[in-house]
Amino acid sequence: MNTSSPTAAPLKRHRNLAQGVVAHLTDSIKSGSLKPGDKLPTESEIMRILGVSRTVVREAISHLQAAGLVETRHGIGTFVLEPAPAAPMGLDPATVVTMRDVLALLELRISLETEAAGLAAGRRSDEQLRVLRAALDSFEDCARKGVETVAPDMAFHLLIAQSSGNRYFHDILSHLGTNIIPRARLNSARIAQDDPAQYLERVINEHEDIYSAIARSDAESARAAMRTHLSNSRERLRRAQEASDAAGV
Repeated sequence: MNTSSPTAAPLKRHRNLAQGVVAHLTDSIKSGSLKPGDKLPTESEIMRILGVSRTVVREAISHLQAAGLVETRHGIGTFVLEPAPAAPMGLDPATVVTMRDVLALLELRISLETEAAGLAAGRRSDEQLRVLRAALDSFEDCARKGVETVAPDMAFHLLIAQSSGNRYFHDILSHLGTNIIPRARLNSARIAQDDPAQYLERVINEHEDIYSAIARSDAESARAAMRTHLSNSRERLRRAQEASDAAGV
């Protein structure tokens, strides 16, 4: 295991500094300057090399984690992961960086997951429904305790895809990883200008509607509930993107 440093260089022009750090570190990984198993420089060293704040570095590392390029081992450091298998149909999680990327991904998810939910309503087994309920309960418990909700949220959506009986829905969402959850990329509550607890309560209600339709084997209601859930996320991000563009951020 080695500890390598990204080449010191001015950041290319990006809409925000975190995107610049993500691009810089991604280039170092793809060029081989940072190899699988290598430990990333410390936050302080990246701050010094690239001339950014600690907050910017942490946001960039979160993006790299969500893209599956690195993993952080608490108390040890952040390490470069082995490259993922070739992206199906050119879908590369590492390219999901900006708000526009997340919006585009949500549009894809609306098409994919709306149909997956409908199929799941007609094809799910009793055991799959039980596991789906457990994932939803875990999400609700985490949300109300104020702890991390991305993992149980992702599990809920992946289980629906799995219950569709069509492995390609699950394969595509699995490949995209935590990119399917906007909160893994962006502060969705802040974007929606909501109290975080109220925001997550709405997400809970939307998930419950999806689950209830699948439990009733009501395919059309399941499709409608999933479309509403993902369209609500898209609309929140769309408004935030327009506000950001208007402000010239």
